Amino acid sequence: MPTWTNWSGSVTAAPRRLLSPVSEEEVAAIVRETAASGGSVRVAGSGHSFVPVVPAEDAILSLDALAGLLDAAPDSGRATLLAGTKLRDATHLLWERGLALPNQGDVDTQALAGAVATGTHGTGPAYGSISTRLEAARVVTADGTLLDVDDPALLPAFRVSLGLLGIFTRLTLACVPRYALHERVWQHPIDACLDELAANVAANDHYEFFWFPRADIAESKSLNPVGETPADEEPPPLDGPGERIGWSHRIYPSVRDLRFNEMEYAVPAEAGPACFAAIRQRMKERHPKVGWPVEYRTLAADDAWLSPAFGRPTVTISVHQAAERPYREFFTDLEPVFREFGGRPHWGKFHTCTRADLAAMYPRFEEFCTLRRQFDPHGRFLSPYLASLVA
Repeated sequence: MPTWTNWSGSVTAAPRRLLSPVSEEEVAAIVRETAASGGSVRVAGSGHSFVPVVPAEDAILSLDALAGLLDAAPDSGRATLLAGTKLRDATHLLWERGLALPNQGDVDTQALAGAVATGTHGTGPAYGSISTRLEAARVVTADGTLLDVDDPALLPAFRVSLGLLGIFTRLTLACVPRYALHERVWQHPIDACLDELAANVAANDHYEFFWFPRADIAESKSLNPVGETPADEEPPPLDGPGERIGWSHRIYPSVRDLRFNEMEYAVPAEAGPACFAAIRQRMKERHPKVGWPVEYRTLAADDAWLSPAFGRPTVTISVHQAAERPYREFFTDLEPVFREFGGRPHWGKFHTCTRADLAAMYPRFEEFCTLRRQFDPHGRFLSPYLASLVA
């Protein structure tokens, strides 16, 4: 029996079939076949989700062969890419056509469909997640037909949908003209970082910090657009404090060689500093041996029904633990702190929320569940884990 494992090794699956379709029509045929047999089918991107959103008992699909840029219109900024395109490839293809994403996270190995479906994001109070750039999509529905979605009333449901409304095969994104960024990284005591936090968020297009708990220091990073045109080659990476300038798609990503598990909660922006202070206190008191950093980022409000930033300016706080070390006890001890400050979990990262919890957190959660049942009445796109949350 074939096996599948996520990036960190925390989630494994043994589906009856692991498939790699090479066309939209083949994806549709697989879904029709699965529906006829009463099975379920899920898509695996790059496995960067730390909860079992992928495992399906019947079929797991890789869309790696369904990759590439289909169309780009620099005048309008719209670009259509196949769903399996990795972010690092997508952003390079866009750059070649004079386009870019207005914001990215510091990991670019995810598949585009997975990044959109789970709300992958960068930092900056004026910027939404990658999902907010979705202007149209083609999906394979639960009965195996191809459906083009561009209805403004439906798109907010599809933007963060975990593959529950259909399998993305192509996505049309609203892009911006390509641009260069000036990156600056510096270290300072965490208390100084917190004193300067509001000013740094306000003064920079993109700002975040990592708190290193054992040393009790922060490493801050700012990114701001510059008017100059950089060289086409890859700028050397920053290994610690320093500065560099380069095209945006080469500056946003960081090298992530060490594997980890992660929990991230999104809290109202005004609660961010207090939530971080409470997390810091609990870690120092109860988890002094944890050395992995805590990440603090900002995110604009959006209208995606299942987005952690739905309807409110947001701060996201992420905690990490090495992939080879136990993490559940640590994460579950911190989780009530995030919940106390009105946190909503990242869909692809560890949490223990129940269906009732999620319904209380997301104003349009029940509407999404109703729509999901309309699009997939027999649960063909449900993993056992997701069935416990949205069925």
